[in-house]
Amino acid sequence: MTRNIMLIALVLTLLSPALAQDLTGQDIIEKVNEIINPEAMHAVMTMVIETSSGQERTFVYETFSKNRGEKNLIRYLEPARTRGQATLMLNNADDIWAYFPRTKRVRKLAEHAKRQKMEGSDFSYEDMGSGDAFITDYQARRLKDEKVDGKDCYQVELTRKEGSEAGYSRMVLWVDKETFVTLVIDYYDLKDPDLKIKRLVMSEVEIIQGIPTAKKMVMTNVLDNSQTRMEINSVDYNVELDDDMFTERGLRE
Repeated sequence: MTRNIMLIALVLTLLSPALAQDLTGQDIIEKVNEIINPEAMHAVMTMVIETSSGQERTFVYETFSKNRGEKNLIRYLEPARTRGQATLMLNNADDIWAYFPRTKRVRKLAEHAKRQKMEGSDFSYEDMGSGDAFITDYQARRLKDEKVDGKDCYQVELTRKEGSEAGYSRMVLWVDKETFVTLVIDYYDLKDPDLKIKRLVMSEVEIIQGIPTAKKMVMTNVLDNSQTRMEINSVDYNVELDDDMFTERGLRE
């Protein structure tokens, strides 16, 4: 029995490089999509926005996600002036509502709001709540493999599909071959596919409840010379979330 197990392990080891070579850009992106869009999630995050002048603003918020990223709710905890403020993103951020506790009103944002900065950060609403947009809005093409920080990575280019409402003309991703965690994403201008506008770097990857998770994310806006850092304080993937949370009434609670 032991000998058979060793033989199977040897065969898998010999085959794995060949299997990796056979992966298409679409294969890679589908695996990436599974990791970044778990069935459900609840996390507490810290976000630090650094402006081009060097000033910093810090926010702490909790985020809830369901249906593999199709539904997202963000509720701010700190600072005091934003406590209770909430954002609901449905249909992969195509529909966005904002709640402001001071006025106790819910406002539906315009259709193009998904491309706007979230709380003035370098992350757009689309970046935070677009769900499976990598698959539905972009065509994947595998480029030459490269290393990132010593890790062997797949390099994949995503090009915006005709008729898509996505906010970028294309993106280039570097995906860790071992975990399929995306380590770097370059974002390109919607109208000029040669103009890089942002870069996202992800690090401190840990396996949490069986899911490879990057606990630190840094988005740099190369045009504005600004930067936003996000860190996961806590995360739970084994969570049951009621659909009522992801409604206008749920925003107020």
